[in-house]
Amino acid sequence: MKQHWLTLMLLLLLTLGSASPAMGWQGNSEQAVVSKAQAAARARTEVNGRVLRVEQTRNSYRVKVLKKSGRVVSVDVDKRSGQVKPSNRRNAER
Repeated sequence: MKQHWLTLMLLLLLTLGSASPAMGWQGNSEQAVVSKAQAAARARTEVNGRVLRVEQTRNSYRVKVLKKSGRVVSVDVDKRSGQVKPSNRRNAER
């Protein structure tokens, strides 16, 4: 009986594990891994300043940060990887 339940649980786990990637391919393949709050925290750490605004775009978050020097810079935080990059807007230095 114990082996029966163990086998059943193993089959259930295998079924659920293989269903997740298939669901990703069908509809919501651009599901965000990084939240808005996490994007703000990563940008704050990278730029070393205070977050002023976080805007959501299709694949990233655009975060405006006030540096200690008084300069405002924009960075993009990738929704999937969390990588912080300078925004396409004019940013001479970060």
